[in-house]
Amino acid sequence: MRFAPLLRTAALVTALALLPATTAGLAAVDARGAPEFGKLMAIYQRIQANYVDQVDNDKLLRGAIDGMLASLDPHSAYLDATAFESLRTQTEGSYGGLGLSVTMEDGVVKVIAPTRGTPADKAGVKAGDFITHIDGKLIYGGTLDEAVERMRGAPGTAIGLTIYRPGRDEPFDVKVTRAIIDLQPVSYTVDGKVGVITVSSFSANVGREVEKALAGIRKDVGGAPQGIVIDMRSNPGGLLDEAVAMSDLFLDSGQIVSQRGRFARDNESYMARNGDIARGVPIVVLIDAGSASASEIVAGALQDHHRALVMGQRSFGKGSVQTLLPLTRDSALKLTTARYYTPSGRSVQEGGIEPDIAVPQISDPDARLRAERAIRESDLRGHLINELDMDDRDLERDKIDDPRFQISPEELEKRGIKDFQLHYAIDTLRNTRLAQTMTRPAGAKPASQRR
Repeated sequence: MRFAPLLRTAALVTALALLPATTAGLAAVDARGAPEFGKLMAIYQRIQANYVDQVDNDKLLRGAIDGMLASLDPHSAYLDATAFESLRTQTEGSYGGLGLSVTMEDGVVKVIAPTRGTPADKAGVKAGDFITHIDGKLIYGGTLDEAVERMRGAPGTAIGLTIYRPGRDEPFDVKVTRAIIDLQPVSYTVDGKVGVITVSSFSANVGREVEKALAGIRKDVGGAPQGIVIDMRSNPGGLLDEAVAMSDLFLDSGQIVSQRGRFARDNESYMARNGDIARGVPIVVLIDAGSASASEIVAGALQDHHRALVMGQRSFGKGSVQTLLPLTRDSALKLTTARYYTPSGRSVQEGGIEPDIAVPQISDPDARLRAERAIRESDLRGHLINELDMDDRDLERDKIDDPRFQISPEELEKRGIKDFQLHYAIDTLRNTRLAQTMTRPAGAKPASQRR
């Protein structure tokens, strides 16, 4: 239910097999050269001696840890046994809940994206919504962990959420029935000769499942499809390895993504191997403000190599890598250790991926207002700064203006179009001349490196 970070799979596996840290080991920090540690101890002692109620030591220690990590960036965190297990199941198995990716700023729970087909998605919860109450009880001012814990529960039980949606005058209530969220992040459909592959998250084996989806599309259309839509809207990310594996499926050569950190050990470049499984078939990638992290790696790689036309809305802008650093057998630090860059050297941090054709979701009456108030990485308190110091207004400019965006919602309803962005992507691929002029075969050189 939490916002999925971009994680290194190897770090996750390593952290699951660690020996417990000893008390002596945890106490090995030498505070003699750091007066600040003396201040911290003095504050602790005064709280214990003078606070109106007796305070549990564990509560004070957890507060100090959470405060340190919160001062760094929104994605660094301490994972206790419960949070650690939750992260593992969200990347490797299934879990009980609503199917929401959420974050918190200034005590308010914000929806990054609902996972497709989950109870939250079916109930109409949308990216950009604010959850103010759970079962009628205000949740403002608590922690994200507390809010997530209250949203969890036995499958089949109902929970009431009070939603504030920007653009609406009044909050409204929705009832959501909890369910087991099985991680089936890849699905596909066929529209005529065009295949649509939907990737809702980057959990384990996504690359392999996308390959199977393309094989299914070929079977259904009786050969090579006319085009492929890769729909990663509201995909909050996940495992770095799977983003690389999926990108590699459609590229013959060249860099997929690079990461640069404070130390040389954190610098790495991921390269594509020979073999585009789509064999040059035109591709459109759909993204929106809920597309983050791993989905931005895939969109950026295919865009820079001119292998795909990117459509939709500017993505979330989470261009950082989190590594799990062990503390004990069942706890760890999730710490930001690097920024990642697209093949042309663009930092995704803050700015996100800008589509080649910005396509509004005009079939959704709330979409325009949500797009104007969309929550992105740059809106989160304490976010990492883009090293290029890019102006956010520049990132909103469309590259291509298309008159078909003037269709009214009423006209779309008459024509039976429920998802305008997807309809537009499929229609573009049917116009193969446009699709082929906007893309180049796999292996084509990306844009010049920017420094």
